[in-house]
Amino acid sequence: MYNWDKLVQDDRVHRTVYTDPQIFDEEMVKVFGQHTWVYLAHESELPEVNDYKTGYLGKRPIIIQRDQQGKIRAIFNRCTHRGATLCRMESGKAKQFTCPYHGWNFKNDGSFVGAPWPKAYGDQLKSPEFNLKQARVETYKGFIFGTLNEAGPSLEEYLGNAKVLLDQWLEHNGGAENIRITSNAHRKLMKCNWKFVYDNAADGYHVTFSHRSLLGINERYLKAGEKESDMVYFTQKPDDGPMYVQYLGNGHIFLDQRPSYQGGDGKFWSQQRPQPGREALEEQMVQKYGEKAYRYLDQAVGSQMNLTIFPNLLLVGNQIQVVEPIAADQTQIVWYATTINGYPEEINTLRMRTQEDFPAFGEPDDVTNWAECQRGLSIPEVEWVFLNRGLTMTEAHHVDENGVITAPVTDELPIRGYFSEWKRIMSESKVKADYESIRREMSY
Repeated sequence: MYNWDKLVQDDRVHRTVYTDPQIFDEEMVKVFGQHTWVYLAHESELPEVNDYKTGYLGKRPIIIQRDQQGKIRAIFNRCTHRGATLCRMESGKAKQFTCPYHGWNFKNDGSFVGAPWPKAYGDQLKSPEFNLKQARVETYKGFIFGTLNEAGPSLEEYLGNAKVLLDQWLEHNGGAENIRITSNAHRKLMKCNWKFVYDNAADGYHVTFSHRSLLGINERYLKAGEKESDMVYFTQKPDDGPMYVQYLGNGHIFLDQRPSYQGGDGKFWSQQRPQPGREALEEQMVQKYGEKAYRYLDQAVGSQMNLTIFPNLLLVGNQIQVVEPIAADQTQIVWYATTINGYPEEINTLRMRTQEDFPAFGEPDDVTNWAECQRGLSIPEVEWVFLNRGLTMTEAHHVDENGVITAPVTDELPIRGYFSEWKRIMSESKVKADYESIRREMSY
């Protein structure tokens, strides 16, 4: 039994919350199962009846399926006979799934159809226990989430204060009815605990130091008279600047770069890093679309919002990033570029090019640092990870009527906030009680 109050304190967390395999296993049951809504997929990835994609709910392999009636389901990708995975493709279309091991057959709503040579089973196959097990599923404006808590809050209740920001992200990206995932994902396998991704998601403190090469490119290409370019504003006394971070509740966190982009149409576009053919494309867009051109071009680049829905969904720029825990010291992050239905082809092409920008030229800096943090935390004699930046600067913190806490962009408030929720969840005793009950039942 862990003393969670000792491991997670107001200004620090113990190294073992990142390194202990037993803590990781408990996270996979509590955090990625029983006490949160886990992001699974976007509805645009399942546009038609019988479409599916495979994925994970924590470490549980699942099939996210639009069944024959159009209902979205999250079915455990595990034959109820002997445990083999049923579906071994990343995505496709199927009315039924047949186990490759012994041929057991299931409808895409999870119901058991039959097994080869059923006579040997007598009447046993009529039992509902052979149906595929499923998670509870709800969607919010195209985002599909799953949980194993049948009695817990609704998805909208869980999203809470994050809903308003999610709506703003969707509005910037053409609206919920138009956002699409149409391309393959960009994946990175990392030697670090999944929480390092979360620590970094709303961290405005690291940018100046971790991303020096990227900032150097930006600064070299500043036009005469310009003082700011994308991300360069993080180097200019960010403690006192207009950007901010927020703790939204339920583990959700937010970093807002938009205050550094005040102005009309074209402001986002004008501050982006140089891209091959940028000037020629801009000229063509203006000639073709007139005054709408810069509104379109603004949506070709990122939203300047870093919204993170606990425990595994990050909306970064115009991309959807998903955290997939694998082990205490191994994580995969998956980036999905988005397009906007009905928008000019040039804009969606540019949005796809951003898939080659920060994920390729900025994220490697972060991935390296996270792996080195994991390596550093292998030292047992140095126990603590400190999260105390801004902790005592209460005059710089603002709490609104909804309980949202706002702080300067370099404050470690978001990390302290989500760890408070992590500790609350991990302190729940239900899982331990269930394990002990199973052990008693199976003892001889």
